[in-house]
Amino acid sequence: MIMDRLRTMSVFIAVAEETGFASAARRLNMSPPSVTRAVSELEARLGARLLHRTTRSVQLTEAGRRYLADCRRILSDVAEADRNAAGIHAAPSGLVTVTGSVMFGRVMLTPILLELLDRYPELSISTLFVDRVVHLIDEGVDVAVRIAELPDSSLTAIRVGSVRRVLCASPDYLATHGRPESPAELKGHQIIDFVNMTPGGEWKLHKDSKTYRFRPSSRLLLNTADAAIAAAVADRGITRVLSYMTAPQLASGALEIVLAGYEPPPVPVHVVHKEAGQTSGSVRAVVDHLVERLRSNPALA
Repeated sequence: MIMDRLRTMSVFIAVAEETGFASAARRLNMSPPSVTRAVSELEARLGARLLHRTTRSVQLTEAGRRYLADCRRILSDVAEADRNAAGIHAAPSGLVTVTGSVMFGRVMLTPILLELLDRYPELSISTLFVDRVVHLIDEGVDVAVRIAELPDSSLTAIRVGSVRRVLCASPDYLATHGRPESPAELKGHQIIDFVNMTPGGEWKLHKDSKTYRFRPSSRLLLNTADAAIAAAVADRGITRVLSYMTAPQLASGALEIVLAGYEPPPVPVHVVHKEAGQTSGSVRAVVDHLVERLRSNPALA
C-alpha cells in the first residue's frame, strides 16, 4: 500500500513537471492511459482536484501546488533514508529548496549555492527568492535565510551575522547639498524613499538611548533596493538601505554613509531549517555550507 502511494506520487510529480500526461508517460516509460488513471485515482482517494485539465495543457490547482511540495519532500526523505541505510549519506544528493529575500538571494546566496553544486554533483538546488516571509513547512521549503529578529518557533535558527540600516548618498550630492549632522537636518535634503525600509512611513534613528523619528517626504518612492541605490549613485539624494546592499558602492567610493552615529541596532541574519531530527543529510550539508560561508562574509560582520 505504501509503495503504491509512493509510485503514485512519482507519477503525479512527473505530470506536474511535464505539464501533460503524454509527456509524463514518456518520461516514466508508462502508457498515457495508465498515467491518467493513476492521477484520477489519486484525486479520488484524496477527495481533491489536483490538476486543471485542458485540451492543450495541465495546470496545478492550489491544492495541487501544496501536494506537489509535500510529494517532493516525502520522496526526497525516502531517498535519503535509502542512502543512509546504504552508508553513503556523506555524499549529498537530491533536491534542496532554499529561500531568502530577492536581493540577498542574488547578491549573497547564489554564489554560495553555485559552490555547493560544484562540490556535490548529485545535489540539486531550487530557490524561492521573494520579499516576504516563507512558511517552510507549508510551502515545502528546506532552508531559509532571514534578516530579522525571529519569534520563538519549532524551527532551528543559526545566527550567521547581522546587517545595519544605513543612510547613504553620493560624494557629489553631499558636496553640493552639505552633509547632515543630525536627523533634524534631513528635512532640508532630497530623499530617495526605499519604501521597504520605511515601515509605518518613518525612519527611526537612535543615539544615546534616544530615538529620533523622521518621516520622509519624497518625490521618488522606490520599491527595490537596486533602484534606490542607483538613484543615490546618480546624485539624486539620500536613501536608506541595508548595509550589505550597498557594500560595493561604499567600497568603491560611489556612496558614503551619513549619520553613522545615529544608526539603530543591527538586524540579525539567521539560517533557519526544521529541527535537526527532521532534516536530511543533504539539507544539513546545505545548512552547514551556508553557515560557514555567511559567517565569513565581511558584509555580515
